[in-house]
Amino acid sequence: MTDARSPLAPLSHPNFRLIWTATLVSNLGSLVQGVGAAWQMAELTSSERMVALVQASTTLPILVLAVAAGAVADNFDRRRVMLAAQGFMAVVSALLALAAWAEVLGPWRLLAFTFLLGLGSALHLPSWQASMRDLVPREDLPAAVTLNSVSFNLMRSIGPALGGLIVASYGPAAAFGLNAVSYLAVIYALARWRPPQEDRTLPAENLGSAILAGLRYVTLSPNLVLVMGRGFLFGFGGVALMALMPLVARDRLGGDATSFGLMLGIFGLGAIGGAFLSARIRAAFRLETIVAGSFAAFAAGTAGLALAGSILAAVPGLMIAGASWVLALSNFNVSTQLATPRWVVGRALAIYQSLAFGGMALGAWVWGHLAEATTIPTALYSAAAFLALGGAIGFFLPMPALSDANLDPANRFNAPALRLDLKARSGPIMVMVDWDIPPDRTEPFLALMAERRRFRRRDGARQWALLRDLENPDLWVESYHVATWIEYLRHNQRRTATDATNFDRLMELHRGPDKPRVHRMIERGTVPDRDDLPLLDP
Repeated sequence: MTDARSPLAPLSHPNFRLIWTATLVSNLGSLVQGVGAAWQMAELTSSERMVALVQASTTLPILVLAVAAGAVADNFDRRRVMLAAQGFMAVVSALLALAAWAEVLGPWRLLAFTFLLGLGSALHLPSWQASMRDLVPREDLPAAVTLNSVSFNLMRSIGPALGGLIVASYGPAAAFGLNAVSYLAVIYALARWRPPQEDRTLPAENLGSAILAGLRYVTLSPNLVLVMGRGFLFGFGGVALMALMPLVARDRLGGDATSFGLMLGIFGLGAIGGAFLSARIRAAFRLETIVAGSFAAFAAGTAGLALAGSILAAVPGLMIAGASWVLALSNFNVSTQLATPRWVVGRALAIYQSLAFGGMALGAWVWGHLAEATTIPTALYSAAAFLALGGAIGFFLPMPALSDANLDPANRFNAPALRLDLKARSGPIMVMVDWDIPPDRTEPFLALMAERRRFRRRDGARQWALLRDLENPDLWVESYHVATWIEYLRHNQRRTATDATNFDRLMELHRGPDKPRVHRMIERGTVPDRDDLPLLDP
């Protein structure tokens, strides 16, 4: 449990306020476009599966590109990355508007355009989320993430209804054109923002290595695995309500695009209410209680939509679902950010978003297929049951508490003076650290070394081992490999202040006034491979 800060506190920071205001305009355009695309598909085809795929085509690119976009966010100027993504989406939206106006859109061409817009979002999102730490202090980070949800859902409360009116009055081309213009607001705000420049002493990682480093960090961080797993389950089950809502509005409630927009607006109002209550809820309950409650509430809202015979009857379920949607996703996002150091936060957020939105893309296809094979209520009830099971998982694998660890760089490492002329790509490098541990300190030493092993491997070390000298049992040797000299430097720069406490506790066990001796060696293959074969007795 934490103290409840004002949910509006991040707006006191000018840069956050500027970009957040611009996103209001952009989100309005995106939601109007979403209504236009969904309704356009419903007019182009009677297939429930194709209508559901509109949602999938927007979220699937995040699964495909997000991890690479996270690597880009961690290695390049995030502001420039976001500017490029916004410009790309503005051009795609303008082309979509022209295609709709010229009446050359078919179902698959429409999906192709929405897929390209999803690619732009996939490139933008990791850089935007990772920039929160540049815009607000740590204590305002949860409120900033929640306000991002408020920005979207505030526009959801009016955008879909406005989108429905625009589509009904002027056609989908007008909705797509409005979206293209809306990107200009964010482009303007980003052009004015001057984020603090990072002091990068090492060159950027290549894309492949950066992706692998991010995946390795997440898979070796148990708390992140739990958070992201629950995010996937919530996205998979929760998307049924969103993906099938156009069909509920058209086929079960006998409505039109305006009715669909109104239903999305009601969902958005519930999300805004959940956002403004989130600070108090976080202060009053454990994270697992909030997440499990969000699963259960969204399940109830999904079942309520299946039961509804009119828009009025659907209001309670949509409001509950909207509130729980924001509570769950904002807490997954905050948990990921607070558990990840800055050097890899873009990739961690991208992996989380890839799993959450990948779950949504897969869920949109599954629930759409089930609705086509059976009935719309059957698909919604099935999704509700799945969400209830997702909440129950917390009894066995509960969410970790929000991290208060200091993940700032430890800044204790100084590169050694070398007598060999090494290049950045010289390697492999083998490192050995000598520890002098008295026998009575062996047990706590081994416990700390188990933790150290995870830190080392998580930050890039390979083939980590702990050896004990047979002739001098008090001498322990920690050894590991890194691929190149520059990877060794990166490995040490990734150490956080919290990680450094492990070394401090080991130093309390180490005998002698000096620090453990470190041997840094480069491997050289001087023996032919055939000479490595074991000798056989004649």
